[in-house]
Amino acid sequence: EKLRVSEPSNAYDFGQIINAVNASKDKAACADLLTITDPKKLPVLLSNKLEGEILLIFIQSLEHYVAQKDPGLAYQHLFYLSKAERFKMVLALLSKNEKEDVQQLFDLLSESQRDQYSLEDLESLKKVYEL
Repeated sequence: EKLRVSEPSNAYDFGQIINAVNASKDKAACADLLTITDPKKLPVLLSNKLEGEILLIFIQSLEHYVAQKDPGLAYQHLFYLSKAERFKMVLALLSKNEKEDVQQLFDLLSESQRDQYSLEDLESLKKVYEL
């Protein structure tokens, strides 16, 4: 049964939805969540709850569901995700394979580059993701 996702109004609601999405590894539901969530609110909604598993399901959902339809939105989410508390620590703990997932998303975004971001923007964000 597909998870139904509604726009979270606060960090607690967001956390509850993320936990459900993560427990079921439901990338489609995670993509729905990211589609209805304003990227600018991501650091506040994540609060201090960012973990490797959450970063990865976000990356995979953006890659498989969001980037093709709306590369600008995927870029925005990557940008604001990097502003979240614990981002640097979580990034440092990613395995080589997990980093390759992140690289694949960046590759996809550079192929489908749109007006919302330049290749220079993408390159500087890649540095933030240590790629």
